[in-house]
Amino acid sequence: MEAAEKIIERKDNKQEQKKLYIESYGCAMNISDSEIVGSIMQKHGFKIINNYQDADAIFINTCSIRAKAEQTIRTRLGQFNKEKKNNPSLIIGILGCMAERLKNKLLDEEKIIDIVAGPDSYRDLPRLLQKVEDGHKAVNTILSKEETYADISPIRLNSNGVTAFISIMRGCNNMCTFCIVPFTRGRERSRDPYSIVKEAQELFDNGYREVTLLGQNVDSYRWSPNSKTQDRLRQIEDDPEAIDFAKLLEMVAKVNINLRIRFSTSHPKDITDDVLYTIKKYENICNYIHLPVQSGNSRILEVMNRTYTREWYLKKIDKIREVLGYECGISSDMIAGFCSELEEEHKDTLTLMDYVKYDFSYMFYYSERPGTLASRKFEDDIPLEVKKRRLAEIIDRQSKHSLERNKLDIGKTFRVLIEGFSKRSNDFLSGRNPANKVVIFPKKHFKKGQYVDIKINDCTKASLFGEVNND
Repeated sequence: MEAAEKIIERKDNKQEQKKLYIESYGCAMNISDSEIVGSIMQKHGFKIINNYQDADAIFINTCSIRAKAEQTIRTRLGQFNKEKKNNPSLIIGILGCMAERLKNKLLDEEKIIDIVAGPDSYRDLPRLLQKVEDGHKAVNTILSKEETYADISPIRLNSNGVTAFISIMRGCNNMCTFCIVPFTRGRERSRDPYSIVKEAQELFDNGYREVTLLGQNVDSYRWSPNSKTQDRLRQIEDDPEAIDFAKLLEMVAKVNINLRIRFSTSHPKDITDDVLYTIKKYENICNYIHLPVQSGNSRILEVMNRTYTREWYLKKIDKIREVLGYECGISSDMIAGFCSELEEEHKDTLTLMDYVKYDFSYMFYYSERPGTLASRKFEDDIPLEVKKRRLAEIIDRQSKHSLERNKLDIGKTFRVLIEGFSKRSNDFLSGRNPANKVVIFPKKHFKKGQYVDIKINDCTKASLFGEVNND
């Protein structure tokens, strides 16, 4: 307690108030986690700043999903090393998935690191900081079956004041062979739904007009007032008082009709018809689903342990189109050159793309991650030049489909939430339509946070362009 009291005392002494800089890499969950970290540290007397040159401590919230992501972090550490040479008292902490994957090994590999903290140890950060100030390195990478940070109100870092993330669950029970997430974020546990609704209401009251519900697999959300351990899914599923993702979506949608709801990410095996009908029922739940396929070939999907076949996935797509219409935005993730992938199996991914016609996708070639099931069971046997060529073919096909899908929107009118200026000009504003497509239009007298009806008159593969229809 004495160490914590010393940190809290800084709150009342502005001359001694420490400054913290937080940098986030990777997925939206990492951004959300950084906002939790910021809230915890702020309550312990730290001021969150946007300039690392003025910081007393630098936290880097890391990603381990691909080798390139970790290399980016190591390059950034080299830049921060220059700051530490000029300021030896500067504390540098590695948080998140890379911290969880490498643990104490990070301290040996990167000498400038003082703190290593996994995704479930953020409440312990004040103690870890005090330990470093007392002259020791500090590590906490203990994973939890209970931690959801439900009682912590995140501070919004680098916020546009219009859109925000709400974390609804943590961890992942899926054991996809290519993925490190179950090992870095632990088992699934769902957050109390009433704390989620409360956070959504507070965001709306503070001027936010869109929230994105986050989880590694939101459709497996399950919460029951009768179960203290939220990962006991069988017990929860048999409980008539249990709240699943469809019910949670409805609860958040009822906060206010002017609060837009998005969610990510959906695992194809878990998204239910109830979720689709809930989207259809509420106008403020956006007509968009991110549904990663990873591969279009059933054998590769089995090697990946995705637990569905190509045919099963396409039936799910058909159901989405049946319930939500062809205008529903659908995006995906795809991996080129996974272990043992044959040329014909790669072509199956291209033909699946031709069938679905995704609005956009996140596309990568396979990067083996140490500690995953694939690294232990399979040989990474596809040459790099073949991976890159296959990825280029996937990207080219997606570009064609994105343009084709966007052209279908020309002449249509969409309700767009203004998020800010266009990247290219302050004479234009930017927002997204319900299908998650970027829409650019003349600024006129409109402002960030307003809803406007935009008639689309042109497009590229990445954006829609239009004019305000309700001026």
